[in-house]
Amino acid sequence: MENRDLPKAPSFWKILGPSFIFLGLSLGSGELILWPFLAANYGLGILWGALLGITFQFFMNMEIERYALVQGESVFIGFWRFWRFWPVWFIFSTFIAWGLPGFSAAGSQMLNQMFGFGNEALMAISLLLLAGIILSVGKTLYQTMEVFQKSVILLGIPFFLLLVFLLTKVSDWQTVVVGLAGVGAGYRFLPVGISLMSFLGAFAYAGAGGNLNLAQSYYIKEKGYGMGRFAQKIKSLFAQGSHEIELEGVTFSKNRVNLSEFKKWWRVVNLEHFLVFWFLGLLTIILLAVLAYCLVFHLGGSTQGISFLFIEAKLIGQKISPLFGFLFLAVGFLMLYSTQVAVLESTSRIISENFFLLLKNRERRVNLSKGFYLALWGQIVFGIFVLLLGFREPRLLLTLAAVINAFCMFVHLGLTYFLNRQTLPQVLRPALYRQVILFIAFIFFGLFSFLTFWQGIR
Repeated sequence: MENRDLPKAPSFWKILGPSFIFLGLSLGSGELILWPFLAANYGLGILWGALLGITFQFFMNMEIERYALVQGESVFIGFWRFWRFWPVWFIFSTFIAWGLPGFSAAGSQMLNQMFGFGNEALMAISLLLLAGIILSVGKTLYQTMEVFQKSVILLGIPFFLLLVFLLTKVSDWQTVVVGLAGVGAGYRFLPVGISLMSFLGAFAYAGAGGNLNLAQSYYIKEKGYGMGRFAQKIKSLFAQGSHEIELEGVTFSKNRVNLSEFKKWWRVVNLEHFLVFWFLGLLTIILLAVLAYCLVFHLGGSTQGISFLFIEAKLIGQKISPLFGFLFLAVGFLMLYSTQVAVLESTSRIISENFFLLLKNRERRVNLSKGFYLALWGQIVFGIFVLLLGFREPRLLLTLAAVINAFCMFVHLGLTYFLNRQTLPQVLRPALYRQVILFIAFIFFGLFSFLTFWQGIR
């Protein structure tokens, strides 16, 4: 690889950005639907899974960032150098896991609840088409996504904080504390009768989940962090100029000055990801779970699909005002839809880059923009086809996708660990405690994927 000097590390406030996009990838799945669903049906004793899941993903994401900071390219390039056919797996697993239109189906149900739209399938299709249009305009994809996700997050979290302040009691928060330690109402860690598929799906979506974790290396490049400063950005469909970019990156000489600068980069990106992704992500899960618990759990019985969200909105309207109930659904819809847009953006990057890697020849430059938009609209057409076939239950679609993604995480955890151990110099490799955490996460996802599969065939 070509060698250049590592750029100077900026201050914390100038580095904010990629983790907002990454947090947006998880807002509409685990945070809004899967964990609150479990809390509404089984109480808060399952919150330990959210804490463990998002902690695993923090360390996982940082190893993906480590590679991109040092090499100035995505981890998929590194995987491809190990074995030229890894792109086949990433194309197939990404398309199957994320092509299911669960977010649009849930969003259409929420709009129907708010405004009484009759044809939910038509609304879900319209939402998919709108997402494609949003991603097809603007100067660059990264700029579009950062502004979009920051707006939704900075609107949603304060609103949920206000609801929690108005509706919850001290006893609810005592239940949260013991729930984070795995103590529930009459059970420890897992309640009797819980579906392993539902739990594993929520666990995988305590964060982004699946191959989407690997997209963090794209955002390091797009923001220009580390050696990503020398990488080129994917332009939007209508942007002027050349759309051809180089897939392979550049690295830095491992001299004293560059190694000292890398330590500064490593400190600041860890802090950014910890505060935005880990802290705000866990806070959002807890806020929405405790709302579902205090409003729905004590009613008894079990809720189906995303009906617990509508029950919450109704009770919020009764306890505070109808306007707050309406705003709860409105903010929830925005979170869902921001996730839909972010997922399509990330998966289209993954699919297009791996497609070009699969066909890679001696040419270094490829039209990644064209590949991105073919992947984007291909996924949209697939989602429309699924909706027209009648598969419209959003929680089922999201849970099925999450279980597939849990196995994908098992695969790429092992690959990322091996990649950083084999390709990075000793001084830049992960510390021992990080290696241990990655190994535990690898075993955890592998074991739960097997148990879920075993429960399913039984």
